Amino acid sequence: MTKREFLPVSLEECRQRGIGQLDFVYITGDAYVDHPSFGTAIISRVLEKQGYTVGILAQPDFRDPDSVKALGEPRLAFLVSAGNMDSMVNHYTVSKKRRTTDAYSPGGEMGKRPDRALIVYCNLLRRAFKKTPIILGGIEASLRRLAHYDYWSDSLKRSLLLDTGADMISYGMGERSIVEIADALDSSIPVGEITFVEGTVYRTDSLENIPDAVRLPDYQELLEDKKNYARSFWIQYQNTDAFSGKRLAEAYSSHCFVVQNPAAKPLSTEEMDAVYDLPYVGKAHPSYDKAGGVPATKEVRFSLTSSRGCFGGCSFCALTFHQGRIIQARSHESLLREAQHMTKEADFKGYIHDVGGPTANFRHPACKKQFMRGACRDRQCLFPKPCKNLDASHGDYRKLLKSLREIPGVRKVFIRSGIRFDYLLAEKSPEFLRELCGYHVSGQLKVAPEHISNQVLELMGKPRREVYDAFCKAYEDTNQKLGKKQFLVPYLMSSHPGSTLGEAVKLAEYCRDLGYMPEQVQDFYPTPSTLSTCMYYTGLDPRVMELVYVPGSPHEKAMQRALIQYRDPKNYDLVLEALKKAGRMDLVGYGKHCLIRPPKGEGKDASRGDKERQFGNGGGHLPGRSGRRAEGSRERRDGEMKKPGKKKTIRNVHKKKK
Repeated sequence: MTKREFLPVSLEECRQRGIGQLDFVYITGDAYVDHPSFGTAIISRVLEKQGYTVGILAQPDFRDPDSVKALGEPRLAFLVSAGNMDSMVNHYTVSKKRRTTDAYSPGGEMGKRPDRALIVYCNLLRRAFKKTPIILGGIEASLRRLAHYDYWSDSLKRSLLLDTGADMISYGMGERSIVEIADALDSSIPVGEITFVEGTVYRTDSLENIPDAVRLPDYQELLEDKKNYARSFWIQYQNTDAFSGKRLAEAYSSHCFVVQNPAAKPLSTEEMDAVYDLPYVGKAHPSYDKAGGVPATKEVRFSLTSSRGCFGGCSFCALTFHQGRIIQARSHESLLREAQHMTKEADFKGYIHDVGGPTANFRHPACKKQFMRGACRDRQCLFPKPCKNLDASHGDYRKLLKSLREIPGVRKVFIRSGIRFDYLLAEKSPEFLRELCGYHVSGQLKVAPEHISNQVLELMGKPRREVYDAFCKAYEDTNQKLGKKQFLVPYLMSSHPGSTLGEAVKLAEYCRDLGYMPEQVQDFYPTPSTLSTCMYYTGLDPRVMELVYVPGSPHEKAMQRALIQYRDPKNYDLVLEALKKAGRMDLVGYGKHCLIRPPKGEGKDASRGDKERQFGNGGGHLPGRSGRRAEGSRERRDGEMKKPGKKKTIRNVHKKKK
């Protein structure tokens, strides 16, 4: 087998390979890891397969303007990505505190990339290379391709295309669009005339020759009224599908428009195999060895990506905007080849850490029509309940896992990328759950119910609590039959839109009854281009334009988080304050149902039921200092919103109109 080599990272390495001038220079905010879990590696190898030369300029010193000149001027274009994560999410927690480590940098060192990395890198490039085309890609560009809410500045930002001065954005996964862009540039087509590639965003000074573009509200209109942003976002959401999506146009002035072409078509199984069969080294560049390597590679190095895309439709997830709702899967043969290659690595210990994708048990499109006509515009596959056309069979996934288990040298195959439990239950056969518990769980299975309040779950786009309860019982019964003691570890989210303090208390009571205090709780993080972020910013559910309660202040968010971790002594004051505000002082006392004991000096009388409800308003609270709401918000009673009419319920909005 031919030795696999890293792509050149210096002019000296280019000279050694006989490259006088690179076709593309790829600037990335991550360390250089030549593994298909990293977008930089995939796009670069795809271009290399097409005969183009690519050099990697990883984490250039953004404080030094000359750093972007290290590989010289490329013949065709600079490709620029912030890396596998949005640079602001990479740098800041949901409370906007600076993180101390960066898993995508050598040794986990923080500070190797700038905030708003794409803007900084492009500004440096434009100073050094005035006319060289700049193509943006990766998650940061993909989710900021049109006007978007920016949590860190609490403001509405323009398309990243305008703030960076780049020529084009390749959004989504990018394999199709980058080859079309490269071929067009190689054919001497000016970058300003490459307006025909699916999966791209470009700037134009006129819409005269684009008659099919759907006009979004102008940027100024978005600034003037948040309702316009909610409407604009819902139009974008309905046009994410590669088959049915329309061309969109957003005006910034009478002579400045940003146009989003429809998404690129999903890859076939053969095309997916071709992408993942490229000659990746599978490791971080050896120049990082002295620093201890790149932490993010530890889990993915011996993991297998079997699919991409997700039809789960969670409101807080951006996958609909980035990878789309249509599942694209690799063949068993391709995955088995990669697994067999792993077993030959000197440090392989016999464990495949994961076999999955955004959702592990999604291995084929939700229904037969999706690869011909796309995903439905007016309904979801699993929400509010599984579609009658849903193909929930797990037979292909079971066969794949069995084949992987039988590879010589493989001791255990884990599934860690997440199981969609409502999809699992939608299959009538119990075989997959039996094999999951029997072979692919190591004591604990992580699942994501996210919340237990049906009001909040409905806004999250998640299955109702009864569905999760049914899964818990099925999981327990299956393990009992197998003679195994294995547990579920639920991921829970606090402060999602719709979650009042009353709803947060219900979640705390659930943890109490479960006898479980999560070590980590995910506060809702308003990242660009999600339905939930739109709710957070506007106070409206864009699906039905109904008002939504938003716990927006840092203090209320801290209280909701503390309630879930009520057993932690350092959270005592916050929990007590939250229970007072929620009118739930019945949970302060010495009884088994209580969350915390009374403050010192108040004795056992402090927990006497209804006498203490004077501290709150019956399970919730009105938006005030500790909450955000849209102007004109209705009153909430007992922690619940008034029920919307039949014509505007979220569960009706996805029903096909007769």
